Amino acid sequence: MDFAVDDATLVFLVIGALLLVMTFSAAFIARLPLSAAMLYLLVGVGIGPAGLELLSLHPFEDAALLERLTEVAVIISLFVAGMKLDIPLRDRRWRVPLQLATLSMLVTVGLVAALGYYALGLSLGAAVLLGAILAPTDPVLASDVQVTNAGDRDCLRFGLTGEGGLNDGTAFPLVMLGLGLLQLHDLGPGAWRWWAVDVLWATLGGLGIGYGLGAVVGVGVQRLRRRHPVSKPGPETDEFIALGLIALVYGVALLCQSYGFLAVFAAGLALGRMERTAGQPPQEVTAASAPATTAATPDPADVRGMMRAVQRFNAQLERFAEVAVVLAVGALLATVTLPAAAWWFVPFLFGLIRPLSIYLGLLGAGPLVDRTQRRLMGWFGIRGIGSVYYLMYAISHGLAGPDAQLLVSLTLAVVVASVVAHGISVTPLMRRYESKRRRLQVWRSSRRPAPPKRLPPR
Repeated sequence: MDFAVDDATLVFLVIGALLLVMTFSAAFIARLPLSAAMLYLLVGVGIGPAGLELLSLHPFEDAALLERLTEVAVIISLFVAGMKLDIPLRDRRWRVPLQLATLSMLVTVGLVAALGYYALGLSLGAAVLLGAILAPTDPVLASDVQVTNAGDRDCLRFGLTGEGGLNDGTAFPLVMLGLGLLQLHDLGPGAWRWWAVDVLWATLGGLGIGYGLGAVVGVGVQRLRRRHPVSKPGPETDEFIALGLIALVYGVALLCQSYGFLAVFAAGLALGRMERTAGQPPQEVTAASAPATTAATPDPADVRGMMRAVQRFNAQLERFAEVAVVLAVGALLATVTLPAAAWWFVPFLFGLIRPLSIYLGLLGAGPLVDRTQRRLMGWFGIRGIGSVYYLMYAISHGLAGPDAQLLVSLTLAVVVASVVAHGISVTPLMRRYESKRRRLQVWRSSRRPAPPKRLPPR
């Protein structure tokens, strides 16, 4: 009997073996200057047209498929990032990610656009579009430098997590501006439509819709568990809450012509506040105002358990999406020709434009960010799945021709270089940073004066 193995079977075998190997070797890989994305990228190249030819993708012919794949990966990661940020909105530390996602991003777009227009020979619209594609930092591949838990107050991790969550949405108006300059989007007379709809309404509306729906769902869950304390929902219900909220918020935001990325991030931020508010000590009540039943408030432990279950489930979804997208990027590499400009453009972006944008964007935030944190923020401007999404979005909206070919090549070159360079450097740099941070905490605690001794009463 002749057994034939088709390509689909081999793909299942390769992906299954990859997931198992990554699971069993996670502790070993964590000690090496490597990242999981680097291994996924190598496997993607191996199963792509340059290797076993099991996965064949084309950036123009499969743009719609790649757009949806990267879209799902980004919205899941944005929701997870929002849930991790447990600092109150009035805290002054929010100034850091807000400045990074606006001022630093605008500086990056401007410098990349100028480089594309004057040095690469791109049209003005294509140059602006290139800057908008490469400006946002990645919320998926940057997990090693982001907030690890809801109680993390480190300004470096908090700033990079908030930046990755916000600038995937704040870059959208500039993407639309680039498409408009290429006559692929209606900017309106005098660009009034771009200012009114693409900038103001889409940004503020996305944040408002996301935070509002996230807060409503959070309050609804608390009231449900308050009224039915015995029949507590199981983990599968908690996961449905997360998936339902992500899909609902994203759909409503798109229906209202606002930015779904910002909406999903804001929804995760609002839902993440449930754990902190549920864990606050109850207010003192009088006998007259005391509730008649002990089930008047939800069990904080129950709410925390639900939040942890949601975060674990979303983190697993994020990992699956990362595997799929990075494998696709590896397979795409065989379809593009690396331009000569990439050899100087990529180092220029990472070594000069990113640090300069961080320096200019964080002017006035000196008391919040020290010199070491500022340098690390300047290096960890990780580009990845978000940039691939914006590239595929532009292609799906009509981007074509020589400019499109150059944008595809430069974007994939930047993403691959980021996966390799940041993947190699993240472990030693973050270990050194955490070690320095612990030593500083010990030194500060040793210099803290001891409390005065109380004399015994006479």
